[in-house]
Amino acid sequence: MTARRPPHSPHTAAVPRHGLARVLSKLGVCSRSQAERAVREGRVSVDGRIVLDPERPADAERQHICLDGQLVAAVTRVYLMLNKPRGIVVSAADERGRDTVYHLLASAGLPWLGPVGRLDKASEGLLLLSNDSVWAARLTEPRHHVDKTYHVQVDCIPDAALLEQLTAGVVDQGERLMARHVVLLRSGEKHAWLEIVLDEGRNRHIRRLLAAHHINVLRLIRVAVGSLALGDLAKGQWRHLSAEEVSRLSSG
Repeated sequence: MTARRPPHSPHTAAVPRHGLARVLSKLGVCSRSQAERAVREGRVSVDGRIVLDPERPADAERQHICLDGQLVAAVTRVYLMLNKPRGIVVSAADERGRDTVYHLLASAGLPWLGPVGRLDKASEGLLLLSNDSVWAARLTEPRHHVDKTYHVQVDCIPDAALLEQLTAGVVDQGERLMARHVVLLRSGEKHAWLEIVLDEGRNRHIRRLLAAHHINVLRLIRVAVGSLALGDLAKGQWRHLSAEEVSRLSSG
């Protein structure tokens, strides 16, 4: 009688755990959507054969994966913060030809980097970019509740009752929108600055929350993500994060 091979025998071939597009993204060579497009365009091969299915299982440790004929290997992880100016688009390319954050990085000789979260065109301030998709997901997934702090100029002088309503939240387009914390920083005759902290970020979250209370946003600046503050970094400038900052963000 032939003995059965135990289920964890070293002779048992390992089954690749991720689809090809995700493998490319995790290696840090491009975004998930860029990888899916490259695969469908026939630009990716596995062990010498073109693969057209982005979800086909692949294993970078055991297979030769090539993009545009070049062997793919994990790139050096890069983590940086940028002070995004107002009017700049957070996108790799813009169909209307507007300037993107990548124009600010064009001469830096950096590998592909993806934005960690978003800021709309009219917003400004702290934007993180990295080619570490696992780290980025840790900061952006709602279940991790990483605080984002904003300074927001509004066209009114909010009272205490209104500040409480902003933390109580509203339902807009089927989504619950609320602030974790709101304080009045300073006010003039017609305008005021608020500090608003979110622990999740929906599309145009603050603008929609304030609009529900008939408040217009004049300026919106993200000043911190978790424990990382924008500080005195000039508009349009960027810097690498320290290893301590990277670790603190992912553990916070």
